[in-house]
Amino acid sequence: MTDVIFARVAHVLAVVLWIGGVAMVTTVLLPAIRRNYPVAQRFAVFHALETRFANQARVTTFVAGASGFYMTWRLDAWDRFRSLGFWWMHGMVLTWAVFTAMLFVLEPLVLERLLARRAAQAPESTYRRVEWLHRVLLGLGLLTIAGAVAGSAGGNLFNW
Repeated sequence: MTDVIFARVAHVLAVVLWIGGVAMVTTVLLPAIRRNYPVAQRFAVFHALETRFANQARVTTFVAGASGFYMTWRLDAWDRFRSLGFWWMHGMVLTWAVFTAMLFVLEPLVLERLLARRAAQAPESTYRRVEWLHRVLLGLGLLTIAGAVAGSAGGNLFNW
């Protein structure tokens, strides 16, 4: 197995665990909490359960980013960033950067306290905002995956 094949396997496995986890949180966990817990308890329950996934997501986003940058360097694929036809390369970097900022900077330094304070004052709207944010992040991840799969197979979801 060459180093690039190993990096690609690590990259795909990391993305599967990362975005698959986001999908589970967004489509299963958040709706189940909304249906089964009173408004005042929802954010606390979500926070308690999501904390374990956040740790997994930090590891998988790190592996996805490191392997992605390694493959770009190793294959000298930097020129792809100059073409809109490779929009999915930009999408992968953008998706990774957004999640990395959320997981490593915003969530631990700002969002945890801000959302906890807001949830104490306005639990329903805070929980709706958390659900909305997860839907947007999942959509970004799925669009990027679809583009990357099509693009890496020589196709393109859009005619650019």
